[in-house]
Formats: sequence, structure tokens, C-alpha cells
Amino acid sequence: MGTSYVNGKLSSSLVKDFLHKCGGVAVIDGGFATELERHGADLNDPLWSAKCLLTDPHLVRAVHLDYLEAGADIILSSSYQATIQGFKAKGYSIEESESLLKRSVEIACEARDVYYNRCRESSSDHSTDGKVLKQRPILVAASVGSYGAYLADGSEYSGEYGDAIDLNFLKDFHRRRVQLLSDSGADLIAFETVPNKVEAQAFVELLKEEDIKTPAWLSFNSKDGVNVVSGDSLSECAAIGESCEKVLAVGINCTPPRFILDLILSIKQSNTGVTDEDFVPYVNKWCEAGASLVGGCCRTTPNTIRAIHNALSAKRTV
Repeated sequence: MGTSYVNGKLSSSLVKDFLHKCGGVAVIDGGFATELERHGADLNDPLWSAKCLLTDPHLVRAVHLDYLEAGADIILSSSYQATIQGFKAKGYSIEESESLLKRSVEIACEARDVYYNRCRESSSDHSTDGKVLKQRPILVAASVGSYGAYLADGSEYSGEYGDAIDLNFLKDFHRRRVQLLSDSGADLIAFETVPNKVEAQAFVELLKEEDIKTPAWLSFNSKDGVNVVSGDSLSECAAIGESCEKVLAVGINCTPPRFILDLILSIKQSNTGVTDEDFVPYVNKWCEAGASLVGGCCRTTPNTIRAIHNALSAKRTV
């Protein structure tokens, strides 16, 4: 599956300087849940990967490190399916639920620190076992999944929430979570797998509220290469993101890679991720079309990210 973001308002000094230091193209990490399972985690739970914040935080840190050592320049927190409502349903208090959300970002930041320590201890940019050990700028993005991800019923891939779920409901559902992640120390907020216009509008309106300081990106998913999964126009969804100065990039994720190029061209923005065997022939074309953030999505691995890193190394100017 693919993910593709087109850099929108990269006038932000944070992202503009970051991309300059990365040589014009940055690599985002890949699939998280499958990697947790590979490390031995049991994710048979509505909380999915967020369960490990409760049971196996050391595995969360290990997966972050795997991706950093594979060459990722941006790592996403394990909060995609972490919500206050979801934790409360498992019997945790509001205070405990809020602490777990913040902890997701703390663990990613800790992994970044561990990685930098390993770089300092290494005698060269690359270790003998093929790991990328290089001092470089690394950003932590706080992942925010859709309302459908919380439902854990597949509706994040349809955008069909029912008539009772409107803009105000979605804003109320996400508000405290977004506030907490904005204040958690993350460099960015990653709104991922947004399935429809109304949820995109909810995220953008929350970003415009004064107490949300952290810039963000929005990524939508498509199954036909034209519209988002709900049937809403991708260009209209992208325009919603572009209307907000805090949205630095708009893109596509959880989408068949064969659709990515045309989708990039349709919104003129990009960050991309697919399975190991699929993505390599596409990466250079995505970058030529304007992608400046390229990474992985569901079922991709550190090997995927390593291959993206290697495929793009010649394009980097640093």
C-alpha cells in the first residue's frame, strides 16, 4: 500500500530547513503494527498498536530504532489508534489515558536520543551490519488516526460514519487528543488515513484554534486513484488542507502504489510508502512529480525504508 504527501506550505522554517538538511527529500518510517508483531507483540485488541503503550513500551522503542537505523528521517508515534475514548473503554481513567497519549511521543523522542548516542559511538556513518548510523536531523511526528480507526470496524477505509457523525462531533472527539499531542514535544502532527472531507475539515478547524501550536500534515486514502475512499473529491480534500497555514503538506496513504503518481500530480504534494517489492520502481517518479517526503505504510518494514533510503541517496544533495 502506498502513501504520498505533496509539500504544501513548506515556507515553514521547520520543514524548509529540515528538507534542506536532508538534501531535498526526507524518508518517513513504515508500517508499525506488523513490526510490533514481528517483535513478539500480541495486537489482538481494539487498541491495536496502541496496546503496546500499556503492555510493551520497550517494543515500541525498538521498532522506532529499527526504522531510524534503516534510514528514516521522520518517525511517527504509536498513537494512530490511541484515543482517550479507547483507553477509557479499557478501564483507564482520563488522567491515565492522557498520560499514555503523551507517552507515545516521549518514547519516539527517547528512541531518537538512543539513536544519536549510537551514532556518536559509531566510528563511521554506516556500521558493518548495514544499519544507517549517521548524525542527521530527525523529526518526531505525533500520529492521529481517524474516527474510523478508533471504531476499529474498517470505516477508516470507507469514510462511512453515519448521519449522526457530523463536523462538531468529530471536532469534539479529536480536540483533547490533538491538544495533548500538540503539547507533547512532537515536531509535527500527522493526521493519517483521513477518509472524507468532513473529518479533514474537523482537523483543520482544530488546528486553527489558538492553543494548537504544532504544524501538521494531512494524508488521505484512495481506492480508485481519483477520489478519497468516501467518494469525496481528493482535490477538494486537499484544498481543505491548503486553506490552513499550519498544514505543511497534504498527501496520500494506504493506497495502491499504481495510483500514487497521478494522485501526486492532482494535488501537487507528496510522501509515499508501499511494500518492498512494489515501491522501488515508483520512488524516483514520485520525487520527479514533486514528492519531498517518501516513506512506508501498512505492512512495510525497515527493509522497505532501507531500500527507499538507498534508492533516494543519489538524489540527495547532502
